[in-house]
Amino acid sequence: MMGKGELWGSLGSAMASIMFVWAMYQNYFPHELRSQIRRRLEKLRSFLYPYIQITFPEFQGDGFERSKAFVAIERYLDKSSSKQAKRLRAKIVQDCELIILSMQESEEVTDEYQGIKLWWACGKNTPDRQSISYYPREDEKRYFKLTFHKKYREIITNTYLKHVLNQGKAITINDRQRKLHTNNKNEGYSYRRSMWSSVVFEHPSTFDTLAMEPNKKQEIIDDLITFSKAKDYYARIGKAWKRGYLLYGPPGTGKSSMIAAMANFMKYDVYDLELTSVKDNTELRKLLIDTSSKSIIVIEDIDCSLDLTGQREKQKEEKEDEKDEKDPVKQEIKKMEEKKSSQVTLSGLLNFIDGLWSSCGGERLFVFTTNYVEKLDPALIRTGRMDKHIELSYCKFDAFKVLAKNYLNIESHDLYFNIGRLLDETNMTPADVAENLMPKASGEDADICLERVIKAIEKAKEDAKLKAEEEAKAKAAEEEKARAERAEEKQKKKDDQCNGVVKENGEIAS
Repeated sequence: MMGKGELWGSLGSAMASIMFVWAMYQNYFPHELRSQIRRRLEKLRSFLYPYIQITFPEFQGDGFERSKAFVAIERYLDKSSSKQAKRLRAKIVQDCELIILSMQESEEVTDEYQGIKLWWACGKNTPDRQSISYYPREDEKRYFKLTFHKKYREIITNTYLKHVLNQGKAITINDRQRKLHTNNKNEGYSYRRSMWSSVVFEHPSTFDTLAMEPNKKQEIIDDLITFSKAKDYYARIGKAWKRGYLLYGPPGTGKSSMIAAMANFMKYDVYDLELTSVKDNTELRKLLIDTSSKSIIVIEDIDCSLDLTGQREKQKEEKEDEKDEKDPVKQEIKKMEEKKSSQVTLSGLLNFIDGLWSSCGGERLFVFTTNYVEKLDPALIRTGRMDKHIELSYCKFDAFKVLAKNYLNIESHDLYFNIGRLLDETNMTPADVAENLMPKASGEDADICLERVIKAIEKAKEDAKLKAEEEAKAKAAEEEKARAERAEEKQKKKDDQCNGVVKENGEIAS
């Protein structure tokens, strides 16, 4: 019987022989011959190996969009992973009420379908090349690999894979936790693939709590329901399945609350796009590609986000400045400032909303908000881009009743008539009304809060009256000044006519 020493000696000799043969093969066999040998060995392996493997990468194409198949498979395998895998990845959803476990790389689990045994493995591709990069993780790509016997090819490819994708999608929808996303600022050194960061979307606003006229509110609800059921209609008429909403009105009229109510009603994710953090039009397109279906893409205060409203006039001014600006130092400073600022253009934003890239994915809402709709370029808010314009104005009696129900839990009161009359005479935002309705101490009841609302409206009415009087006085003073200047100019012309005119030789004619 061979001892341990002899066994290890024989094993070492065998390993040394294998390494010697491999070195000879690498050094002395031509590349073309090695390729031929590899192909022959691969064919032999395929003939003898009875299993088929299918790989599902995490990212498709150039890596902009995460594969929906990969996500569905990941959710489908959650149950098997939690029972079989030894190394797991945990994700908490639904306000810490649900923990989802998925297997990490180099783990394998088994599945069974119609009596057929299958193997799922999770792996990660890492590039072989050695390089120094600011983006060390960009080329590391995860994947799932399915292995099954070749005699079950037809069942697996035609039935099992559809079963996996459908089950995975159903689990995703059932456990889905809506998110509020914001775009990551591109500093030029981030290694993160995702263009967005997110938190759980927990805004409580609904159409029931929204302070609006009932008819206007129902009109918006009907429009959203129609859109959600119109996938086939949009495909038939040849349009991308998207819709644009422009929310405009004074500050404090509930534009952000409207967006939250729309998201809660449709059960959509919200992508809050900060344009000033977007480097250029290319990055804007990448952000669009990285959004999901069933989402609302929001740009709040678009008139303040970038100088998009006057870019056409700005281009003319830049051409004139180029003629006057000759100082190389000032030109260099100007270039540095331009590099720091966002290079998103009006044309890039228009293509983002309504160009070819807007058709990537479906069931999306684009929502813009502004306090000053008149400042926006007409091309930005035309039909087809912003399909529905919704004005959110000052608080009227119908909106007040909703706020009173929300804050005081009352539907009628003796002071309602007086409040309704005052609201018809005065402009006051829902935000100001809500602030005065909110109890400020534990002992305050509805009577105290409603009295405070009345006082606030009366004060707003008096302030508006004083402001109007001051504006009228200022306007009258300006008109009086203009009249005086016109009279002085007229008198000057009259004096010139009376005193004579200057001849060409400089003498005065009487």
